[in-house]
Amino acid sequence: MDAAQVPAAVVVDVGALTGPIGSEAPAAPKGPAWKRFLYHVGPGFMVCLAYLDPGNLGTDLQAGADHRYELLWVTLIGLIFALIIQSLSANLGVVTGRHLAELCKTEYPAWVRICLWLLAELAVIAADIPEVIGTAFAFNILFHVPLWVGVLITGSSTLLLLGLQKYGVRKLELLVGLLVFVMAACFFIEMSIVKPPAEEVIHGLFIPSLSGPGATGDTIALLGALVMPHNLFLHSALVLSRNTPSSVRGINDACRFFLLESGVAMFVALIINICIISVSGTVCNSSNVSPDDSAKCSDITLDSSSFLLRNVLGNSSAVVYGVALLACGISSSITGTYAGQYIMQIVILEARFACVWLLAQGFLDIKMRQWLRNLMTRSIAIIPSLIVAIIGGSSGAGRLVIIASMILSFELPFALIPLLKFSSSSSTMGQHKNSIFIIGFSWILGFVIIGINIYFLSSKFVGWILHNSLQIYANILIGIVVFPLMLIYVCAVIYLTLRKETIKFVACGELQTIETDKSKLANGSNMEEKKDQLV
Repeated sequence: MDAAQVPAAVVVDVGALTGPIGSEAPAAPKGPAWKRFLYHVGPGFMVCLAYLDPGNLGTDLQAGADHRYELLWVTLIGLIFALIIQSLSANLGVVTGRHLAELCKTEYPAWVRICLWLLAELAVIAADIPEVIGTAFAFNILFHVPLWVGVLITGSSTLLLLGLQKYGVRKLELLVGLLVFVMAACFFIEMSIVKPPAEEVIHGLFIPSLSGPGATGDTIALLGALVMPHNLFLHSALVLSRNTPSSVRGINDACRFFLLESGVAMFVALIINICIISVSGTVCNSSNVSPDDSAKCSDITLDSSSFLLRNVLGNSSAVVYGVALLACGISSSITGTYAGQYIMQIVILEARFACVWLLAQGFLDIKMRQWLRNLMTRSIAIIPSLIVAIIGGSSGAGRLVIIASMILSFELPFALIPLLKFSSSSSTMGQHKNSIFIIGFSWILGFVIIGINIYFLSSKFVGWILHNSLQIYANILIGIVVFPLMLIYVCAVIYLTLRKETIKFVACGELQTIETDKSKLANGSNMEEKKDQLV
């Protein structure tokens, strides 16, 4: 295909040839496979923190307290599902040279882009709230500072740590990796002290069972807490920090290495989740648990969980748990803020009628200094957490974490469906398009996850309507407002699923071919001119 034959509908992604972020990174090493694999290590560990954030920590603790080891298999299956979805996101970034937010910017009409941007920003805020609250609880446990002071310290410390970006994304990935292993070490210490029965843990991990009261609801909560919307944007962006060769082999190698690296990171996340559930399940279901601790087990919160090791570690149990929670909160809040940067790359500022409108050129093709983007993203998440911490204290902060998890369940289709559409499309992926089997499996998996989240959200709402203390007329008014919104929500999901693509993207390898053909065409024209001059 020569340059003259490139149709107008094709978007030639020049950034894919050089790499908008990867251009700043050193070239991919040549040599043995292990050295090339190490070059790609980093993005998976940044992403795996979404499966280790304080929201997941609280869900794991409660699942272990209520059902012992019975729901470990849910965590295993959920993280396998998450690995598949995250690999689609990584492959999308590698093949197209763009992250998911940029592809949405190019593909969807303006009103859809604005809606997707607002929903994506809301997802970042909702994901960040448990991380901010969890880190504030850690500061409270370790240093006995008020919760609202912990929220402020969390925000400022995260911004300082994000300053490592100026030294390269690899330094930030190294910091996050160290925090992951600090977290793992703390939970391994807890598990080695508690010593849960290995046979029962393995049985719970590989033999599905839902026999306990409320097991179905807790299963849905565990699965719903795993796949995070902002993570899908983040993973497709982080892989751009590597200079992937534009050849077919280079792209295939990068996809394989990122899959392997994500698998290692998810395995670490799985081990940590197993430790959390096992510790909670062993302590809360032991025969010598005190009445006070038994009452706490029925409603475990992030700020009260240090009691799990008090009988064997005394006051040191709070230190071990506080350090783990601090590493968990800070590392996951770094990745949340980092994801917000990419989502904010999608708005141009335009004055109309004496107002400043945020319009999505992309999800927001806004040009802003990096420190200012970090500050804005961080402030948006800190403000609601700070207000609730001052007014509601620990109990209010705990309820805010639950609300945030419900928002994330609501948000998921608006990131997952575009990802599935792009990764299944030959227009986007070109010759790197997934096989029919992977496409079919990923769509089934995607709708299973979306269905679980919608069921979780709707069942929570209906349960609240049936059991709240409001007057009947108030419940009727709430139903009149909410149920039409739910209908709009379903229609929006159907629209994103059935909408036909209008843009053809040129992947890295195809772009390289086009550029080569252009050069040949130009050289041929020059040779003909020289011949004419000689004649």
